[in-house]
Amino acid sequence: MELSVLLPARNEVWLAKTIENILENIEGDTEVITVLDGYWPNPPINDHPRVTIIHHTNPIGQRAGVNEGARLSQAKYIMKLDGHSAVDKGFDVKLMADCEYNWTVIPRMFNLHVFDWKCLKCGATWYQGPDPSKCSKCDNTSAFEKVILWKPRDRTRNDFARFDNTMHFQYWKSYEKRKEAQGDIADVMSSVGASFFMHRERFLELGGLDEKHGFWGQFGTEIACKSWLSGGRQVVNKNTWFSHMFRTQFGFPYHISGNAQERAREYSRWLWQGNNWNLQQRPLSWLIDKFAPVPTWTT
Repeated sequence: MELSVLLPARNEVWLAKTIENILENIEGDTEVITVLDGYWPNPPINDHPRVTIIHHTNPIGQRAGVNEGARLSQAKYIMKLDGHSAVDKGFDVKLMADCEYNWTVIPRMFNLHVFDWKCLKCGATWYQGPDPSKCSKCDNTSAFEKVILWKPRDRTRNDFARFDNTMHFQYWKSYEKRKEAQGDIADVMSSVGASFFMHRERFLELGGLDEKHGFWGQFGTEIACKSWLSGGRQVVNKNTWFSHMFRTQFGFPYHISGNAQERAREYSRWLWQGNNWNLQQRPLSWLIDKFAPVPTWTT
């Protein structure tokens, strides 16, 4: 097996559709390993020789799920992907074609248009969101249908991101104008964390994902800092893409208190701003200098 796509999943309505989409678009020796974190999906996942399912009765967290999948895998490469995503045709062979050992590769990202709501009384349609209570056109309150589209929104492409001086993820659209951002493979400071691709052995050498952050969040910052500060590189591969459904309208998979979120952020700041990661070869200041000027940072 060359590639294992790792899908940590909790309360994912679209997991079966995501797996179906992956299987339709793989062109290499690729498998799917999904970790069901305290739930069983509905609709269920169909049996398939390329799909392995791990189930936990009690949640272990998204980081622990990715780590478990990576340890189970015997593939040369791993790709972490959220369970509400779509992928490009041949995404796997395109990513494997450009990934040196110390690289982390991020496919370019689009928003995923999963469905539209349709009013069965007047035929009006509108963009995906929570279950509707009323049609804004005809005031119907009872008859609605989800019309599945499952396609990327072309105008939502994001290739570049950063983190600010509090270690929070930020999009970085203006970076596209820089000379160093040109070309099919370009350095990227950070990412949203919904997907990354790398050699499995390197992932394990870097310690996997640090579960001290907690169940969820700070993924992109952690992967970026580990990739760069270990002496490696993180790039965006513009030759392929994934498309991601953002959950802001639908709620998040783990209930995390404000205190737990702040503890995760404090730990992230201690780890990276304090240069406290035991495997780093470069200080955080090196990374800020490399991409300078970086908004909110001074060098």
